[in-house]
Amino acid sequence: MPKRELIRLVRTPEGVMIDLTGKVAGRGAYLHNQRSCWQRGMQGALAHALKTDLTDQDRERLQAFLTSLPEDQEASLVQQ
Repeated sequence: MPKRELIRLVRTPEGVMIDLTGKVAGRGAYLHNQRSCWQRGMQGALAHALKTDLTDQDRERLQAFLTSLPEDQEASLVQQ
């Protein structure tokens, strides 16, 4: 999947941030814009990719963004 279709997260001194511009300096990782990818990422893969531990504040920030994401495409197709 092209990078432009993914959402970049970056490790900064202030914590893990969502980088919608793709230009923030720091170690980055990419996730699809689907809730299931974010849920799996928050279970450990994201922390591993960013080489950091997610703080409670990081988790709250990411969880808040996760709720704005669309439901998974596969789940939407099954419900129709």
